[in-house]
Amino acid sequence: MKKTILLLILISFTSCSFSQTAEDYFNKGNAKFDIEDFRGAIADYTNAIELDPSVAVLYFNRGLAKYQLVDYRGSIADYNKAIELKPDYANAYQNRGFAKSGLEDYRGSIADLTKAIELEPNVARAYLKRGIVKLVLNQKESGCLDLSKAGELGSEKAYEAIKKFCN
Repeated sequence: MKKTILLLILISFTSCSFSQTAEDYFNKGNAKFDIEDFRGAIADYTNAIELDPSVAVLYFNRGLAKYQLVDYRGSIADYNKAIELKPDYANAYQNRGFAKSGLEDYRGSIADLTKAIELEPNVARAYLKRGIVKLVLNQKESGCLDLSKAGELGSEKAYEAIKKFCN
C-alpha cells in the first residue's frame, strides 16, 4: 500500500507542469559558462535551441562555449547560424573571426573582423585581433594601423603589440 501511494505521489508530481523554457535553459547555460562548465553550458544552450531555434544569441553563446573548448569548427557553425538569424550581429562576426584565426584561416578572419568593425566601429578587440592577424600575414603597415586604433579605443594589449612589432 505504501508503495502504491508513493508511486501515485511520484506520478502526480512528475506530471505537473515543470517544463523548462528556452529562457530557463539559456540562463542555466550562462550560469554554467560563468563557472567554466563549458560542456554543461553547451548542453543547456542546445536544449534552449531545441525549444526555440529562432534566437540568435542561443547559437552565439553556444559558439562561445565551443570556442572555449577549442572547437573552432563547431563555434564557427554556431556563429554562422547566429549571423543567418541576425545579419547585423557584430559580435558573431567578431568571434567567428577569432575562431577562423584559430584555424589559421587568416583571410577569413580579417573579412569577419572587418565586417564586425563596419557594424560596430568602436570595439578595440576587433581592431586588436585584426591587427595581429595582418601582422601574421606580413601586412605590417596595415596591422600596425589597426593596433594603433585599438590602442586609441583603450586596449593596453595593443600598445604592447605596437612596441613589440611596429617600431
